[in-house]
Amino acid sequence: MPFLQKGYLWGYLHRLQKIAGKIFLNFKTYSLPKAKVKVRLVIIFLLFPLTAAPVGNAAYWGFFGHQLINRLAVFSLPPEMLPFYKHHILFITENAVNPDRRRYAVEGEAERHYIDLDVYGDSALYKMPRTWQKALDLYSEDTLRAYGIVPWHVYRTKGWLTEAFRRQDTDAILRLSADLGHYVADANVPLHTTVNYNGQLTGQRGIHGFWESRLPELFAADWEFWIGKAEYIDNPQLYIWEGVAQAHLALDSVLGFEKELTRRYSEEKKWTYEERNGLMVRTYSPEFSRDYQQMLRGQVERQMRRSIKMVADYWYTSWVDAGQPNLQQLLKKPLTEQQLQQLEADKLLWQHKEHSLQREHEH
Repeated sequence: MPFLQKGYLWGYLHRLQKIAGKIFLNFKTYSLPKAKVKVRLVIIFLLFPLTAAPVGNAAYWGFFGHQLINRLAVFSLPPEMLPFYKHHILFITENAVNPDRRRYAVEGEAERHYIDLDVYGDSALYKMPRTWQKALDLYSEDTLRAYGIVPWHVYRTKGWLTEAFRRQDTDAILRLSADLGHYVADANVPLHTTVNYNGQLTGQRGIHGFWESRLPELFAADWEFWIGKAEYIDNPQLYIWEGVAQAHLALDSVLGFEKELTRRYSEEKKWTYEERNGLMVRTYSPEFSRDYQQMLRGQVERQMRRSIKMVADYWYTSWVDAGQPNLQQLLKKPLTEQQLQQLEADKLLWQHKEHSLQREHEH
């Protein structure tokens, strides 16, 4: 394995161990008796199933980002939910990227990851109907789907998860928890709220992956991710729109700061080449990335923290709305053969469409 020989894996593990240490410092509620055991367990819980994520051009929050968000959200759950989610934490983590695996093969999937607010006018953020039915009263369904439906789909998926809890359907709970985490995280990315999603309209092509993949890859080990305990959401339909609104309001700085910084850098200093999966790929230089990160003043970290918090809140709210079923009973049920087969099918879908990562970054 080339990237093992080049030390890429060890750098990846080092970043995750640093993150694990930071979480452990704040992880007091569910700690175990011996400190050394606690550290090792927390690190084990945080390490990723490395075979799940290709190391090449990451898409959307990146594999690193989506898996990290789902995994860390688990640790904000209350004691009644935590053992169940911890027991299945590898599934929740690895399947955080399933919606991206499906988007190139399943019709209707791609539109669930974004919403192009700017195509609806300058006041869209404030005038856009928060409910799907009211949106259909103003626009055709084809129009809504063409420009993305992420906030409405988050609410729909939350409803499905609540029903899965009511049925005590382990397979559905795990699958929908992983999916819901992905869509919530996507809704918190500024570039998922604009038709100029990859800077293609402003001469900034590639900024999507830069913001949500390159910066976390370089700097996440130094970010603070503990966000406290999950809280009940009084209005789940409006809550996701709050996330979309905050993300959209950050869009000007995402694009403006990159353009301003580009004027200061020569092409040679802005870009560098790194070996990934045995290939040399062009990417933003560490120096350019560092300066951009400083100009944003922790924006990517804030949005990732918000994603973690919102994912945990949605999982918790779905469970409460289902009547707080006893998840301990579900721990006695192993993963079904159907669930394992579905996981393998999703992996095959991704492998079959892996060439799509080489295309222009999509929503």
